Amino acid sequence: MKLCLTRTTRNLLRLGTLAAGCLLLSSPVLAQVVPGTGYQVTQVGDDFEDEDWSYEYNFPKSSSEQDEQVRAPVGRSTNGRWFESTKRGQPDEMRRVATPPDGLPGSNGSLLIRTLRSGVPGTLSHQMQQDDLLLNISQRMGGTIPVSRTPNFVVRVWLPPFDQWEDRSGPTFAVRAGLRTTKYETSKGLFGGRREPKTEPYWPGMFIQFESETDRQYERDGAFFTVRATRNGSDFRGPRIEQTGWWTLGMSITPDGQLHYYASPGVDDLTPEDYIASQFPYGFRAETFNTFFFNICNRDDGRTWSTSWIIDDPQLYVLQR
Repeated sequence: MKLCLTRTTRNLLRLGTLAAGCLLLSSPVLAQVVPGTGYQVTQVGDDFEDEDWSYEYNFPKSSSEQDEQVRAPVGRSTNGRWFESTKRGQPDEMRRVATPPDGLPGSNGSLLIRTLRSGVPGTLSHQMQQDDLLLNISQRMGGTIPVSRTPNFVVRVWLPPFDQWEDRSGPTFAVRAGLRTTKYETSKGLFGGRREPKTEPYWPGMFIQFESETDRQYERDGAFFTVRATRNGSDFRGPRIEQTGWWTLGMSITPDGQLHYYASPGVDDLTPEDYIASQFPYGFRAETFNTFFFNICNRDDGRTWSTSWIIDDPQLYVLQR
């Protein structure tokens, strides 16, 4: 059964600023929520309309995932809405640019993101590495968001023509969620093991994979989505990207701890027809939502810039205030 929350329905139910959206109801699984449904959380997100938008990089950046080094203070935007990942560091260039053609109506500014030295500062791995840009949700909201509130988010992403992408087959961009769940581990002792709870962070999302025509296994440039992840932790292939330009990407997390993935070409609001998949990544049931963020990947050789990605209007919603 499909329940669409139209403007008329919202007025009748006195849902105030509840955004237009549709719930897909399929018993006994909880409703899938189309990203962009609910109350917009205005404390977070960004529209990049401030002509003075800027970022304080505070180099050298962190790389705790590779060498356990957190190099404080971390980078952050001057509006307090973005900050550097301590796991991998932030992209090397982030700047406000004019919104490319056919963007959101009324949008004058968007954010260009690209990176060059994506590995450990001062070294070159000559392998694919990645940097992260995180939305500052926990600090601005005074904590994490329980999934009982059905957090969901949407972003518009501009994909340049394929001949402008970094000439490397493999992952190049991702939008991901930062989630936590509880795992139970059996401790060892003289009188047998005891199950102890442990908070477990994880980061599912949607990746864009490039196929370069200079790679012998591909006849022409192309790209497709991969989704992270199945119950056993494997990525799986999503839709093929048949056109560049603007795309709308989104994810939602329902109170059963399940993730739902959506993507559509253009900048129109997502609909049920843009649904890709639903999963419990790694077999986890999400309990709290911490943030969503962007991966920028490149070959860490000190010379090759990543593809230049442009994002606009990343927005967070909740179904329950």
